[in-house]
Amino acid sequence: MVTKGTWAPHKIQGWTTDFVPAVLNRKIYDEAVLVTDLEARDAARDLAQKEGIFCGLSSGATFVAAHKVASKAAKGSVLLAMLPDTGERYLSTILFEGISDESDPLPT
Repeated sequence: MVTKGTWAPHKIQGWTTDFVPAVLNRKIYDEAVLVTDLEARDAARDLAQKEGIFCGLSSGATFVAAHKVASKAAKGSVLLAMLPDTGERYLSTILFEGISDESDPLPT
């Protein structure tokens, strides 16, 4: 996560942006795409509401990053983005903030 131009710990898993797996080859990717918490949340909510995909914040962030890359990609480009998580472990996070347990209208 980036806050005012500085790196901060990831709120969900405690990772920091300097966490890099030993197997990551930094020479094979073109850019790192930054996504805010709110962008990730909104995308995850949209995926659930519009597509029926119950995913978490990491998937929301992946989806936002894919859109950002797609907006700059050449016509005819093929992109692949995998949604890496499910929404069930995010029940106590901003993903579900403001959504009540009884969000569906009750039958009359």
